[in-house]
Amino acid sequence: MISINDLRAGRTFQMDNMPFQVIEYKHTKIGRGSANIRIKAKNLKTGSIVDKTFVSGVKIEDINTEFKVLQYLYSDGDSFYFMDKKNFSQYELSGKILDNQQKFLKEGFDFKVLFWNDKPLLVEFPLSMIFEVAQTAPGVKGNSVVASFKPAVLDNGLAVKVPLFINIGDKIKVDTRSGNYLERAN
Repeated sequence: MISINDLRAGRTFQMDNMPFQVIEYKHTKIGRGSANIRIKAKNLKTGSIVDKTFVSGVKIEDINTEFKVLQYLYSDGDSFYFMDKKNFSQYELSGKILDNQQKFLKEGFDFKVLFWNDKPLLVEFPLSMIFEVAQTAPGVKGNSVVASFKPAVLDNGLAVKVPLFINIGDKIKVDTRSGNYLERAN
């Protein structure tokens, strides 16, 4: 058991036999009353977000989770296959676990996967990834006074808006949270 006061963003806990991960934590104390802890947590099995309020000092069930670094192999419809490079065991993850971020998967890349009771719960993507531009229209110099963007398709099939100076074959850095262009990569 852990105290509700020990929760912070990213911490996992168990409530009603379901695993949760804290997204936001807020401690409030008004006047003479007891302190309240408000958390926003993600149910790691269903993906739903819940808001809960607890009285300070309440105990909740701790869970033992672990991150494993797995290499992405391939996809087969709604199933995605990863391999542990240490013991070569393979794991099949559903698209629900990937939280609609499967467009950022690249074969051969390593991803951190959170496990609870030897079951994968979520895949942690890096904040940005590098992709190659597969398709885009040529940009014309001097076309605009302000920053202009054009559509581009990356090697993973993702469509993004890129600046006019980006050409086919250029490598760009993409934000995995929003799917937006960040910068040209070396």
